[in-house]
Amino acid sequence: MSWPLYVRVVSPLSIHNRYSDADIAAVYRVIYERRDMRHFLPDPIAPELLGRLLAAAHHAPSVGFMQPWRFIRVRCPTLRVQLHHLVEQERLLTAKALHEREDSFMKLKVEGILECAEVLVAALCDQREQHIFGRRTLPEMDLASLSCAIQNLWLAARAEGLGMGWVSLFAPEAIKSLLAMPSDSHPVAVLCIGHVSTFYDQPLLQQEGWAERQAIDDLVFENFWNTPPCR
Repeated sequence: MSWPLYVRVVSPLSIHNRYSDADIAAVYRVIYERRDMRHFLPDPIAPELLGRLLAAAHHAPSVGFMQPWRFIRVRCPTLRVQLHHLVEQERLLTAKALHEREDSFMKLKVEGILECAEVLVAALCDQREQHIFGRRTLPEMDLASLSCAIQNLWLAARAEGLGMGWVSLFAPEAIKSLLAMPSDSHPVAVLCIGHVSTFYDQPLLQQEGWAERQAIDDLVFENFWNTPPCR
């Protein structure tokens, strides 16, 4: 099975609802050119641009329309340094847990908290147990909803020429304490956003030889688990 990046195939049923070819190509382009960035320039981001990115995040789909996302903009330099310290602590612990890959991991740049223009902590809201629409048997759908918001922000940032990096190396309780978050909220990501000199040609971990992108044919099944699609 082949999975082309973008091929123009127009169905009579969708022709009245589809975007122009140029708009469709732009959507696919931003998806494929998005990168998890670690290297940033210090130049500030215009307030109206940051506002557009947050609005894009806020227009993500959410299960039961619960909108569980919360974003904390960390502007205080002291807080940034403390946040960086928490990430560095977890980086060292993660390296130890990787055993034989410890040295390789320590050579990777895993964040840009002190270099980027903006730092956002993306979190799940408090009192989430009140939302059971779509979550009664799948409570993790609030996390899925927040992930959609992060992806919206990421794609919007790339389209605007800004880089973004998702940092997940931290102890959630430590960040909650640092940022005075409610006990039943939950930090999910530290997002580094800023101008960059260039975007990586490939995902950084692939570029550094840490891992390769898996073949999509190995991840798509038909009818039953691990049953490949008919060709």
